[in-house]
Amino acid sequence: MNIEALTGSPAADTTPLGGTARRVTLADGRVVVAKRHDHATAVRAEVAGLRWLDPHVPVPAVLGYDDEWLVMDLVEPGSPSTAAAEELGRGLARLHAAGAPAFGAPPPDGSADAWIGLAPMRNEPAPSWPEWYAADRISPYLRAAVDQGVLSGGAVTDIEAVCARLDSLAGPAEPPARLHGDLWNGNVQWAADGRAWLIDPAAHGGHRETDLAMLDLFGCAGFDRIVAAYDEAAPLADGWRARVALHQLFPLLVHVVLFGGGYAAQAAAAARAALRG
Repeated sequence: MNIEALTGSPAADTTPLGGTARRVTLADGRVVVAKRHDHATAVRAEVAGLRWLDPHVPVPAVLGYDDEWLVMDLVEPGSPSTAAAEELGRGLARLHAAGAPAFGAPPPDGSADAWIGLAPMRNEPAPSWPEWYAADRISPYLRAAVDQGVLSGGAVTDIEAVCARLDSLAGPAEPPARLHGDLWNGNVQWAADGRAWLIDPAAHGGHRETDLAMLDLFGCAGFDRIVAAYDEAAPLADGWRARVALHQLFPLLVHVVLFGGGYAAQAAAAARAALRG
């Protein structure tokens, strides 16, 4: 990593943060985060996503990048608060309302080849959410899970039934929203400045309920206050809670593909819940 080429200052000290990220103290006194990707497309996708989300929600500023490394401002950690949760809800409402050209559209300067965590993800515009969600979010990871031998039998049948019935399961039609795209609780950074910052986007045009459903998937501090503030700023469509499992099916299938059959039961349960509506 040539940190000086990316920031204009050499590194004085580095500390691992977990995964491929490092806390770097620069010789000029600044403290930044340097994050390594295995693929140049992943670097460019994250940069494009961060710039697309800003200024609607707090995200780290991009300071420099190349085909392997991304350098960003450091978000100093803090603690969750009711005020931060409510502002996050309002911020997500603003972000989603900013819109996207189409379902599946990548951010400006982002390519069709993107990533969600360590899994490749394709961003191809489509005219309707049900068509796109089935073809580009459910089916590719379902096929991969079947090929890996970690999903089979009734689970596959139920997930295929969800895809076949998406027109009736999707709820009222909504315009494409500007999504963070990988909004699990680990990508919400409760900061020392009293705000909730968002990191590691897999940004694209999608359904706004997907971000909220993913935020709820593994639990998030202040989730009820986030949703209440969101709903006050941009009322959610009737029945949205019954559709949470439908929107969680995609990230659960990604987890099945990345981490194995331990998530297969959760994906199957989400498919059954989605079919019940």
